[in-house]
Amino acid sequence: MIILAAALILASLSSASAEDVKMEDIKLNLISTVKHLSQDIGQRSHRDIKELNSTADFIEDKFRSYGCVVKRQAFIYNNNTYHNIIAEVKGAENSADEILIIGAHYDTVIGTPGADDNASGVAVLLELARLTALKPLKKTTRFVAFCLEEPPAFMTKHMGSYVYAQSLKDEGAKVYGMISLEMLGYFCEEKGCQYYPLPFFKWFYPDKGNYISFVGNISSGEFTKKVKKFFKSSSSMPVESLNSFSFIPGVDFSDHRNFWKFGYPAFMITDTSFYRNPNYHGIGDTASTLDYDRMAEVAAGLYKALTFL
Repeated sequence: MIILAAALILASLSSASAEDVKMEDIKLNLISTVKHLSQDIGQRSHRDIKELNSTADFIEDKFRSYGCVVKRQAFIYNNNTYHNIIAEVKGAENSADEILIIGAHYDTVIGTPGADDNASGVAVLLELARLTALKPLKKTTRFVAFCLEEPPAFMTKHMGSYVYAQSLKDEGAKVYGMISLEMLGYFCEEKGCQYYPLPFFKWFYPDKGNYISFVGNISSGEFTKKVKKFFKSSSSMPVESLNSFSFIPGVDFSDHRNFWKFGYPAFMITDTSFYRNPNYHGIGDTASTLDYDRMAEVAAGLYKALTFL
């Protein structure tokens, strides 16, 4: 009995240690990606073709190194060619069923290195792809890095996510749902550091920016709630959600909006962007301002949550 108890204790310690190493690996990978995109490459606006191509190459190489099946989707805007990078991991079950789409844009606005917006989203996207390639989800999953989310393409048919969503519709793909990863690295603990689009939101949501938010439209409510439920059971990261109309500023401010246009349920996971991060779309959006421990918790928690779908 003593030997058995000792063995169980050692197994428990070994398991905990392995989990710690896993979280540390996630964190280090997130740091490496954010620094590479925001520091080594830097501004990645619609006019920075060389930098966008370097970013696309980096993302494609990462996907391939994980063993994903990778494709490029080229599209033209203002006489320039841009690329969506698409990686797929076949599901462990129901591989012929509806596919899950997880996406993040890799471009920036002019004048910012874009660490939170949206190197943070790309970093988590790559980690989710890596973890999924190691142990596939039940559903076939596509990880898509979108170009041209930011102005001047924003809210037009020239967005990379619109191009991709339309291609899914054209091919008759069955889509279970889409999750947009949009700014995931900025957190604040000061009372009153979290803002909202309308004053009454403060009656229902925290005044500290220490949580992650799931945001979608009303028709995506069931999908949002399901992922939120599994996320809460898989992570210690606080999470809030909102499924509402697009006239509330911010509800449709990312790539998920284009999937609604083709009838697919979709929501955004975000640190709430300009409602929290004072460096939004500015030169101060640097790698040093992000909280990588919490980012790692988001990545690990989301992967665990998706294993239940």
